[in-house]
Amino acid sequence: MLSILRPIPRQVARISLRPFRSSSSIYSYPAISRSLATMASTKKTTKRYPLNVPGLSIPAIGLGTWQSSPGEVGKAVEAALRNGYRHIDTAFGYRNEKEVGQGIKASGVPREEIWLTTKLDNPWHKRVREGLEKSLENLGVEYVDLFLVHWPASIDPERQGENEGKGEVYQDWDFVDTWREMQKLVETGKVKAIGVSNFGIKNLERLLNDPSCKMVPAVNQIELHPGNPSPKLIAYNTAKGIHSSGYSPLGSSDSPLYTNDTIKAIAEAKGKTPQQVLLAWGVQKGWSVLPKSVTESRIKANFELDDWELTEEEVKKIDAIPDRFKVCGDDWLPIKVFFGDDE
Repeated sequence: MLSILRPIPRQVARISLRPFRSSSSIYSYPAISRSLATMASTKKTTKRYPLNVPGLSIPAIGLGTWQSSPGEVGKAVEAALRNGYRHIDTAFGYRNEKEVGQGIKASGVPREEIWLTTKLDNPWHKRVREGLEKSLENLGVEYVDLFLVHWPASIDPERQGENEGKGEVYQDWDFVDTWREMQKLVETGKVKAIGVSNFGIKNLERLLNDPSCKMVPAVNQIELHPGNPSPKLIAYNTAKGIHSSGYSPLGSSDSPLYTNDTIKAIAEAKGKTPQQVLLAWGVQKGWSVLPKSVTESRIKANFELDDWELTEEEVKKIDAIPDRFKVCGDDWLPIKVFFGDDE
């Protein structure tokens, strides 16, 4: 399913960074620049970023659960919440929603204190409301804070075949149609915000410029780390009022970033771990980060980001790391979704 350390394509699309506005939408371009003013805060564990939905803000640090093994993820969620996390990220496609829900319940933390994100899987694009209901049932909750279109790939479940990813896409339906149905969910009260995941500039342009798009996605969850910093996509998201949320912020379980000379030198100078440096870099860049771990000691360490900062010079040094790689490619899908337009 994954393309590990796959080189990023070099072709770059021409883009327009004009703000997207819709007079008929409460999700029109928001004044999110105030989020940049909070970056100087040394309390990263309580930092939140305002979204383009009135009154909503997303915690800067969350627990990612992609690739967490069965029998471990529930305990990881419980440990994270008991140690101060208030942001949990999952997906129907991770096949762990039930365990995530069990971990939330076991933690004893009130549901209303937790930001919970899940995602619509590819074969459910024509059954958006049903997909949400299934996720709510799995999680054992009445609502989610954020519901994302996991991939811009609408796969026909009747032509899916043995390979869960490949299959075939619908000929009469794509992510624009899916988003039209996603917008209807906000009225149900079962989602507080809707967004997308793994959307590059090309697909975002198509979505936002379609007449049926009345709500700008609140979040675009994408792979973000120094090996895949995606500056053009980040700039595009920001220009459109879309918050960028980073999965795989550490660059995978056996990340080459852990042994990168720049990261190691900064970590040693700070008395921190490479993982902590990578997470601090992401938060200081202005996006939420979703580190994954099932080990309680690492879960705790990843959350120990308060009362210290990377200097501007250190951030620039990390920005200048030249190596590029992706943890998650699109080879497993029947269509391309990454076009090299994020560099």
